Amino acid sequence: MTLNALILAADSALRTLWAEPRASRPTPTATTPDAVLSEPDRREAAALMRVNHVGEVCAQALYTGQALACTNPALRAQLAEASREETDHLAWTQQRLKELKDRPSLLNPLWYAGAFAIGYAAGKLGGDRVSLGFVVETERQVEAHLQSHMDRLPAADAASRAIVAQMKTDEIAHAQMAQKAGAVELPSPVKALMKAAAKVMTTVAHRV
Repeated sequence: MTLNALILAADSALRTLWAEPRASRPTPTATTPDAVLSEPDRREAAALMRVNHVGEVCAQALYTGQALACTNPALRAQLAEASREETDHLAWTQQRLKELKDRPSLLNPLWYAGAFAIGYAAGKLGGDRVSLGFVVETERQVEAHLQSHMDRLPAADAASRAIVAQMKTDEIAHAQMAQKAGAVELPSPVKALMKAAAKVMTTVAHRV
């Protein structure tokens, strides 16, 4: 591990948690205009987008941790490209939270630290193929989670729905990238543990 790699990892953490994210792509827009949301619908949409924002904070941390542990330059470049797309998601969800007059999770530093540790440990202890297996399983779970949000978002909130739909498409592509790069299937107990940890995170972030 080089000093330069550590500096880049620290820079990623600081930018994710405290800087204004900048998307490389325009924010997805709906084909139909937003209707005026009732106060209960606004609160629910904001809570769901806060959870999605936390997911993107964790994605940045996971990819940064994996890249730090990775010894394969080509794979590190692939992880960096996926991370850039996740930065788009981070910017889109943060922007939507502002539009809904709400805030990100107060526990984002905690979520980031946990995801970074998982990503680094997966790459360091299991090697590149296990690290990629974590990408595949994470993206599968995120895809299912985003689909559940499509079902739960208020029907009138076309703007949030457009963002979530594009995020889902990107997450599927990230999982396919990891599979093509040689990901191994994770054991069932590991998948179950990841799902349980995600459940805790999403439940808490919905409120805090």
